[in-house]
Amino acid sequence: MGQHIFIITGAIFGLLAILFGAFGAHALKKILSEEQLKSFETGVKYQMYHAIVLLTLGLNSEYPTSAMYWCFTIGVLLFSFSIYGLVLSDAKGNKLKFLGPITPIGGLLLAAGWLLIVLKAF
Repeated sequence: MGQHIFIITGAIFGLLAILFGAFGAHALKKILSEEQLKSFETGVKYQMYHAIVLLTLGLNSEYPTSAMYWCFTIGVLLFSFSIYGLVLSDAKGNKLKFLGPITPIGGLLLAAGWLLIVLKAF
């Protein structure tokens, strides 16, 4: 897997995190409860953290592996995007409860990506 895919995915996740963060801070601030807004912001933060990780891996020729890429990419999609879905659906009064169990699966994939970095370092 080419390093450019890490950079492209990281840049897209970073771009979306900025847009979602601005959307949350401005448009959603009037609609969401404080707790819902905090959850939404958690999704944005984790998305941005892992965008930076993907960029860093893409710029380092020794470290990136396709397993790392897929753990971080699918992890962000499952973790952050399920939070967005949960929060927005809850705000509309029709919480998509099936997304609840998806969030920790995304979190496990993100943790697995970090573990892969540790193992690669050894």
